[in-house]
Amino acid sequence: MARPRTITDEQIVEAAREVFLEQGFAATTAEIARRASISEGTLFKRYASKEDLFEAAVGLHDYAHWRAALLERLGQGEVRRNLEQAFMEFLKEAAAIIPNLMTVLSRGHNPEHNRLLERLGNPVRQDAEVIAQYLRAELNLGRVRPLDAEITALIIMGALTTYVHQEHMLTHAGREPVDTGRFVRGLLDLLWPGLAP
Repeated sequence: MARPRTITDEQIVEAAREVFLEQGFAATTAEIARRASISEGTLFKRYASKEDLFEAAVGLHDYAHWRAALLERLGQGEVRRNLEQAFMEFLKEAAAIIPNLMTVLSRGHNPEHNRLLERLGNPVRQDAEVIAQYLRAELNLGRVRPLDAEITALIIMGALTTYVHQEHMLTHAGREPVDTGRFVRGLLDLLWPGLAP
């Protein structure tokens, strides 16, 4: 009979998050295991690689649920409302991940960063492709006017990622933050006249 686990995955991830935030991606799995009070062998039984553990620690495993939710709304409800919900979900997910990811990657250049970034691919581009896919499908259903879905999606992602950087990474003392809902509604106020059928 196998011994019961004495440490949860959540405890391991929390220890890894602390170490990655302190040392960047150069942190060793030995240090993470030490901080979690387990052996490296136990660590690798739960997480196949340092990259897998990093993705869990930063929250990347919890990212991009908004993509599937948007595509599930195809042909249903109001297009503007679907986009509003997707953008709000994107901003919520990004707000949870981006500050940790940027903190880790800012801890000095490390050759392993390139390997990590290659593994992550280009999530902003992937996000834009999902928005473009949604817009093309809604166009085919006659629910949005003819448009260049790729360009529209890139414009949207440019606005959303700028908001994330401004509100979560480049905060300024004395400046009131822009409410997420207000931002998303304002963005759609600008875009909707060009999208509405």
